[in-house]
Amino acid sequence: MSNLPGLFGILNITTDSFSDGGVYLDPDKAFEQALALHAGGADIIDIGPASSHPDSTPVSAQTEIERLTNIVPALQAHDIPVSIDTYQTQTQRWALQNNVDWMNDIHGFADPSLYPDLAASDCRLVVMHAIQSAGAATRTPPPEGDIFEHICRFFDMRLAELVQAGINQTRIVIDPGMGFFLGDKPEPSLTMLARIDELKTLFGLPVLVSVSRKSFLRALSGRSVEESAPVTLAAELWAASKGVDYIRTHDPSQLRDALKIKAYVSDFVKN
Repeated sequence: MSNLPGLFGILNITTDSFSDGGVYLDPDKAFEQALALHAGGADIIDIGPASSHPDSTPVSAQTEIERLTNIVPALQAHDIPVSIDTYQTQTQRWALQNNVDWMNDIHGFADPSLYPDLAASDCRLVVMHAIQSAGAATRTPPPEGDIFEHICRFFDMRLAELVQAGINQTRIVIDPGMGFFLGDKPEPSLTMLARIDELKTLFGLPVLVSVSRKSFLRALSGRSVEESAPVTLAAELWAASKGVDYIRTHDPSQLRDALKIKAYVSDFVKN
């Protein structure tokens, strides 16, 4: 069967995530959901201790660490790969000290003071682009000009900084950002979905896409968060058809089944 992209299963241990805020704040419920995501096909559990949508409430690094302390060791004890989704340096240092497998930063690891610690570790890094220079997403118009060129300039700069600091590129996955991280209109996200294969070719690095339940899909379809599973799956399958290496999703079981059927049909046609 054709190669399938790796899946990051989204686990929000927050009070105000746009899709499931408060549902998995309890450690027992978070652990049960992590096991369900993993059983459903998630290769990595991507844990978000704070929300980053435009209406989210800021959370201190200490609160993030307290939330993570309640779930990360339990998953590691079950040999489940863990990713920490945070842009706060203190939380990232905690993640490195606790030997997590991945870190996922919406600002692409913007703090140079962390680079020596990153270089000394073997943690894999999801280096994401966002038009916001700091903090959570905002309802900001897209930057003027070609969004693809804008994103490429960001990766040119950030990847050079990370490599110069001694971080091997083999540990890096790039993510162009989607939704409000590209602006308050759907068009930049659609542009990047259409050209995602170009980004992979240009930088020669694995690419991750995260479109699950995003606002631009809901705006295009007129669907609510609760009704967004079909439009999410359509966008994820498109990204897979363009050769992305990883997909970050709320519903890995649905996506894994769809990817398997797509691969079976593709292999059948080839044979």
